[in-house]
Amino acid sequence: MQSEQEVTIKPTVCPLDCPDTCSLSVETDGEKVLKVRGSKANPYTAGVICKKVSDYYPDFVHGERRLTTPLLRTGPRGNGEYRPVSWDEALNLVYEGVMRVVGTYGPQSVVPLNYAGPHGQLAGGSMDRRFFHKLGASLVDRGPLCGAVRGSAYTSLFGNAPGMPPEQARHADLIVVVGNNVTVSNLHFARTIKTARKKGGSLIVVDPKRTRIAAQADLFLQIKPGTDVVFFLAVAAEIERRGAFDQAFIAQWVEGFGAYMEEARKISLSEASEVCGLPMAQIERFINLYAAAEKVALSIGNGPERGHSGGSSIRAAMALQALTGNFGQLGAGVFAKPGLAFPATQARLQRPDLVPVGTRMLNIVDVPRHMLNDDINPPIRAVFLYNHNAVCTHPDQNRLRAALSREEIFIVGCDVEMNDSMAYADVILPAASHFESNDIYAAYGQAYLQRAEPVIPPLGEALPNSEIFRRLAARFGFTGPVFDATDAELMDAAYDPDDRRLNGHRPSELPLDGAIAMTAEGGEDLIMCKTVTPGTASGKIELFSRDLEDRFGYGLPRYEAVPGKHPLILITPSSSKRTNATFGGHVESQGPERLEIHPDDAAARTIREGDKVRLWNDLGSVTLLARISGDVQPGVLYSPKGTWLGTSETGQTVNALISADLKTDIMEGACYNDTFVDIEVV
Repeated sequence: MQSEQEVTIKPTVCPLDCPDTCSLSVETDGEKVLKVRGSKANPYTAGVICKKVSDYYPDFVHGERRLTTPLLRTGPRGNGEYRPVSWDEALNLVYEGVMRVVGTYGPQSVVPLNYAGPHGQLAGGSMDRRFFHKLGASLVDRGPLCGAVRGSAYTSLFGNAPGMPPEQARHADLIVVVGNNVTVSNLHFARTIKTARKKGGSLIVVDPKRTRIAAQADLFLQIKPGTDVVFFLAVAAEIERRGAFDQAFIAQWVEGFGAYMEEARKISLSEASEVCGLPMAQIERFINLYAAAEKVALSIGNGPERGHSGGSSIRAAMALQALTGNFGQLGAGVFAKPGLAFPATQARLQRPDLVPVGTRMLNIVDVPRHMLNDDINPPIRAVFLYNHNAVCTHPDQNRLRAALSREEIFIVGCDVEMNDSMAYADVILPAASHFESNDIYAAYGQAYLQRAEPVIPPLGEALPNSEIFRRLAARFGFTGPVFDATDAELMDAAYDPDDRRLNGHRPSELPLDGAIAMTAEGGEDLIMCKTVTPGTASGKIELFSRDLEDRFGYGLPRYEAVPGKHPLILITPSSSKRTNATFGGHVESQGPERLEIHPDDAAARTIREGDKVRLWNDLGSVTLLARISGDVQPGVLYSPKGTWLGTSETGQTVNALISADLKTDIMEGACYNDTFVDIEVV
């Protein structure tokens, strides 16, 4: 038995694809992760963490799915039949497989299919990017899978200037939360909301589902999915009619007012009521609360971006803040993109200068189609699948699985644990978890920089991502300082070591027991239109975007309805049990996932509480357990995302029902929430 003296507490950081990026304390005996708790090193997360991180991480690191040795596929793709091989053999197999493809089709036939499994700068995108850039592999635009629509909507108004850090919202007298399931995917913002309300502030939630935070709101607007842009344009026109715009602020800080309002005035409140499914009395109350508030904080999540008019919806919500002058003081602003405050030096870290001229860029959402149909030249013939359980996160799951089943395509997998995507790889390289790695962490939902060192040694033969790609680079003959760089050197390349906020520390030497606040000049709070200036060409908040007009034809927000072949629309937000598909293999996620259905829709189909139901459309079908609930609207179904294939009798998840061909208005993003389905009792 371990003696009590052998157990120590070590600091680390949560790397999951979540805006909060919590500081953690790990109880370890030097070999195993025993317990995971929150720490107060990061003053924003302040010792509070979600249940999945505290309860599921030990199993993720030490459970039966953990990959600890390189593997070679011995059976059919998808069956999970492998035998162990040495690292030398694995590296040789990867080299031979990739170079065979390169010799026939050229380097652009190789595609890195990775996303945001770990969010550390080293594990998430450092030596791997250098390797693929030098190889000449196709470039991949990863943002359309998630985040690019919201990010580009924000930068179209504000440029690359950081938005309001979340803790500032405690000074607001009104907080408006749009499409953000705060208690599930933005946990610490709930505490900020609670603080503001204790001081007399109000809360409005706009969401298709009555979430836990919506149930606590002073006003809940249960809007039809994808129609937010209609609501916010109509509200802007009505607030203008009432004379409640901040004309002085508009004159000083807003560009494109005339064109924007010409578009907004086309939509009446009655039309918004009909399209959005909102009672007129609720819209009126929203306007009254909003116009009366002196400091409004807006939090807009990723929910709206998951529909065709997503970019327009997010832009229209943010524009309302500018029209009413809700910037320039603590408590007023848009809680979005505070991560732009970090002194990132991405080019030094990832070395895009190594990319051969003329290398193509592929939309990550389209990669499965290209793999399956050979509709680009050169065709895709080698894929590196890492940091990404693609099978359980991409739209049109069955298309992706068919693409991954093609024996003509050589597939290299790299992950911490065996999952539904790794089962398609020819060679699997075992990755170390973040508990076993050095890394440095920014965040996309707060503004504290953190660093972590390993708290336990790597399990078995697992290696950190940076070391895996160092070894791959050496095997491919890529040498020199670019590919020999240590983890410390990579950290120092990730952020500007001369930035005054680092207090003289090199990034690789940041204290492990604290978090560095990214403030404005002189240590002041980040306040748009006061200590932070919009980073647009005009230096103002731009309501008309020339860039989005030229690239996509959406210089101004507008609504475009999506017709559906089936009667019900399915939305698939975050789960309290998983972060995307991470932890999908844990026992808590085994068995059928729930499907929430309105009592009227259930009664019309003779569906009872707990019935096993089949959800289907032309793309696939999935079995789920019915939960009859008034938290969803008639005509709208809800089921959390990120389940694994084994949870459904059909061997598919809700992602099989989602089209990969329907795209968002800007950035050609995936439209997860424009999924039309039918339902029947099994």
